[in-house]
Amino acid sequence: MEGVKISDLYDLNETIAVDIFAGKTYPWEVLPEIENFIIELGKKLSKDRYDEISEHVWVAKSAKVFPSAYLGAPCIIDEDAEVRHCAFIRGSAIVGKGAVVGNSTELKNVILFNKVQVPHYNYVGDSVLGFKAHMGAGSITSNVKSDKQLVVIHDWANDECLETGRKKVGAMLGDNVEVGCNSVLNPGTVIGRNSNVYPVSRVRGYVPGDSIFKSMDNIVKKVY
Repeated sequence: MEGVKISDLYDLNETIAVDIFAGKTYPWEVLPEIENFIIELGKKLSKDRYDEISEHVWVAKSAKVFPSAYLGAPCIIDEDAEVRHCAFIRGSAIVGKGAVVGNSTELKNVILFNKVQVPHYNYVGDSVLGFKAHMGAGSITSNVKSDKQLVVIHDWANDECLETGRKKVGAMLGDNVEVGCNSVLNPGTVIGRNSNVYPVSRVRGYVPGDSIFKSMDNIVKKVY
């Protein structure tokens, strides 16, 4: 399936987690490795630039973490990131350089590339968000199907699908993706680079890069 590979979606120069992607084709392949990867990477971080504020929780000295935020292990908050009031990081999370995790946002088993913004009431679980991806207020990634079956990635336009072999897969957002407010990204959603999703959307499957998602049956190419 074209468009859903790591090389299609992400600039790997824009994450501290570049090594986790080595030897893999699809981004959801990293999900079972995030926890252990963080623990091993954290041990190698410079003590001049990062503090281990509790066991397996590393925060860059230049990052801003509000006192009311919860940082569960393991996690890494990279340089110049901001974790705001009442953010809930459950664990297994990498927050990239200059990223924003906002008020009451919850993260679990995720990689946020540099400059990602999940700033208002978002849930992001079992997901990978590319450079400068932005989720509008109230938008969430749903990571488990209602029937509890394994998640499949669908390309509806070309009648193709890929088995993930995993029960929990959220959303894979390419670089510079914009998700409108109060949208739901269903399990196994993949959105290509530079695409936009209208507010209050229900997204399922693959959305090509450089597109505007208006509804499942109305996805148009951007005109630059």
